[in-house]
Amino acid sequence: MLKDKEFWLVAGGISLAFIIYWLSGYPLFKEERIVMFLVIVIMSANLIYYTRFARRGGEIFLRAIPGLKAVEEAVGRSTEMGKSVLYVPGIMDMDQVETVAGVIILGHVSKMTSRYETSLNVPVSRSIVMKAARETVREAYTMEGRPDLFQDDMVHYITDDQFAYAAGVNGIMVREKPAACLYMGKFFAESLILAETGNSIGAIQIAGTASQSQIPFFVTACDYTLIGEEFFAASAYLSQTPELMGGLKGQDMMKAGITTAILISLLMRILFDLGLIKWNIISILTVQ
Repeated sequence: MLKDKEFWLVAGGISLAFIIYWLSGYPLFKEERIVMFLVIVIMSANLIYYTRFARRGGEIFLRAIPGLKAVEEAVGRSTEMGKSVLYVPGIMDMDQVETVAGVIILGHVSKMTSRYETSLNVPVSRSIVMKAARETVREAYTMEGRPDLFQDDMVHYITDDQFAYAAGVNGIMVREKPAACLYMGKFFAESLILAETGNSIGAIQIAGTASQSQIPFFVTACDYTLIGEEFFAASAYLSQTPELMGGLKGQDMMKAGITTAILISLLMRILFDLGLIKWNIISILTVQ
C-alpha cells in the first residue's frame, strides 16, 4: 500500500486541506460537519486499503451462498434435459442498480451456457437493457471461445408494460418449458406471477432482488433466493475479481465498525444515565 501513488496523492491532498484550514483561518469545512468528514475519509481509506490488499493477492474469505452454487446446477440440469435456461433481468431500466447487478450476473450465467452448449433465453422489458444484456452475452460467449453459438435473438425485447411483459414471459415458460428460470433484478407485483408459472412447469428457480416487498414471494415460490446484499455480492462471488472482493471486504469491515461504535455509544449512554461516568460521548459526537 505504501508504494501506491494514488494513496499518497489522496493522503497528501487531505493533509494539505487541513493545513490550509488551520493556518489560514479560512473555513474550508463547516465545523459542525467535521465528524462527518472524518467518517467519510476513514470509510474511503478502508475501501482503498482492502481493494489494494486484494489486488496484491491477499486472501479474502467469502461466505458460501447456496443460491449461487445452485446456478451451475440449474444450468447443468437444463443441459441434461435438453431444455433452455430462462433469465429475467427485472423490469426496470439500467438506471437501477439492481438491473445492473442482474446484467452482471447474466454474464456469468452466459459463460456457463456457452460452456455446456445450453440454449439461453433472455426476455427484457427495456430497450437499453436489451442492448446492454446482448453485449454482455456476446462478450461471455466470445471469452469462452464459442462466438459461433451466440445469436442476437437470445436477448429479445417484449414490451415496456409491466403486466404485458409478465404475460409474455409466462407464455414463453408455458410454450418452451425451460428447465431453469432465473430472476435477477428489480421486480414489483409481477414477481409472484412469474415465480408461480415457473413453479407450475417444474423448473428449478433461482431469484435475486433487493426489493424488500418482493422477497417473500420469491422465497415462497422459488428454490433459492438471493436476499438483499447477497444479490449484490453475487458478482464478486462468481467472478472472484480482486476489485470486487476487496470492495466487499471493505464494506463488511465498515459495517462491523459501525455496529461496534453503536454498541459502545449505547453502553456509555447507559453508564452516563446511571451516574457511573461524568461525560457522555453521544453529546460530543452529535451534529447540531
